[in-house]
This record gives sequence, C-alpha cells and structure tokens, in this order.
Amino acid sequence: MTQLPHVIWLRAFEAAARHSSFTAAADELALTPAAVSQQIRLLEQHLNVRLFHRLPRGVELTDIGQAYAQPIRKSFRDMQSATDGLFQVPRRKTLRVRASISYGALVLAPQLIAFRALNPDIDIQLSTAVWSDRMDDTAIDVDIRHGTGDWPESRIWPLGSEWGGVVCHPDFAASFEGGPTIAALAASDVVQVTGSEGDWDRLSARFDLDLPAPAQRFKADSSLMALQMLASGQGCAIIMRRFAQRYLDQGLLVSPLPYELPMDKGFYLVAREDTKRSAEIERFRAWLTATVEVGQ
Repeated sequence: MTQLPHVIWLRAFEAAARHSSFTAAADELALTPAAVSQQIRLLEQHLNVRLFHRLPRGVELTDIGQAYAQPIRKSFRDMQSATDGLFQVPRRKTLRVRASISYGALVLAPQLIAFRALNPDIDIQLSTAVWSDRMDDTAIDVDIRHGTGDWPESRIWPLGSEWGGVVCHPDFAASFEGGPTIAALAASDVVQVTGSEGDWDRLSARFDLDLPAPAQRFKADSSLMALQMLASGQGCAIIMRRFAQRYLDQGLLVSPLPYELPMDKGFYLVAREDTKRSAEIERFRAWLTATVEVGQ
C-alpha cells in the first residue's frame, strides 16, 4: 500500500484520460490546466512510465496509459458506489395528495404519522376539496375521490366499502321521551349532507320503515361540517361510520339506533397518468389500502 500513487494524482489522471484533455479535466476538478499537468507528471515519475502523448491540441493516452485508465476508473466508481450506499442521506421525495375535505380531515390526516414512520423519505403535501371528479390540478399526484369510480383515469383503486348510520348529540337523543325512534328522528331536525339526499329514503326502503320525508332543517356541503353541527347539539344525520367514528369514540355523538345503511358511493384513490412519482404512489397506495382493510 505504501507504493500506491497519491489519490490526487490518480484523480487528475482519470479525468484527463476520460476527456483526453488537461484543460477539460481542470474545469471538472476546479483546478488550473497547469496544476493538472503537474499532478500527472508526478504520477508518471512515480510509476516511471509515460501515460500521455502530449499533442499540439490535447493529449492522447499511451498504450500503458490506456491499460491503466480502465482499472483506475473502475476503482473510483466502486468507491463512489460504496460511499453512496453506506453514507449518503436518501434524497427526500414529495407526494402531493388531494382528498375530499371530510376524508382528508377525519380519516387521512390522523393516519399520516403512521405513514411517515414507515416511509421517512416521503413528504406528504395534503390539500382538500369539497367536490372533485377530475384531475384538473397539475399540483397534485393522487386524488382521493368520492363517487362510483366511473372516471376517465385508468389508475383507480377502491378504498373499501362504506356504511352509514344515524348519529346525533347525546343530549338530542335524550330529549325524546322514552328514547328516540327512527321515525321520530326522521321527523326531527335533520342535517342533510349535500350529495346524500336519498339516504333517508334508502334507509326506509332497506328496513321497510315507511319513514316520512325528513324535515331538512339544516344542510351542509360536507360530512365534516355536518358532524360539527351535530356535535353542537343540532339535530341528527346519516353519516358514514368511518367519518363519525372518532366523534362516537370521544362521546361527542351517539348512534342511538342499530340501523346500518350500505352507502351507494365510496372512496377511490386516483393517480395522475403523467406523473414521475410512480414509486411513491405505489408505496402510498399499498399503505392506504392496508390501513383501510385493518380499519374495516
């Protein structure tokens, strides 16, 4: 090992051999051409061989120089690969996710800490929209969309089935003498979520209840807004269980009756077709679908 040439000489030699130019090698190494020429001269003296033919324009490897350049170049590549593999901090990536406001706030946001623990190299940028049925924003990579899945994109994955139930504030449920009935709730102050106007009719038909048309005292454009209204004591509503669960667990709302309604729409993960983040999307998809399966 004591006979090995200085690594600085070898670096100058490798760059000059690759460019066939001391000047180009100097530009790459942030040196002067004279400094590169001096380092190669010292290397040639150390090895006692001539590595370059000095030409009027540029330089050309001698036969021994050509033979020596190949293993030197490979050695530098191997050292770079070993250094990157062992010590380089992975480059962080960003995945831009858009979700409906209710799904984003009530389902996805509380779970992102778990995604981060499993994928520390991916940063999530989360935005929300009340309604979305197309990938019309170039600033997003994936969309979590509510509907039936019949959109023009080809990369669409379902995020589980959805069930709904009637929920209300505990005090509102207690205000019915003898406890609330489904008919009494339907006839009370109902908070209607935009896009779910037919849920009470479907509930009535599913259980043959012959319920009256609900008195829609309030209307909300999202389940999140409806849940906040209910938590303040205002009426009742049919809400997806996945959205209401945290409110139920904390005692902010109750589900006083056992009626469960399969929802006619669900949530889907939709990926942009022309994205360069396919690897990040696949990791997010695998994590999200596994999270959904565990939660159901």
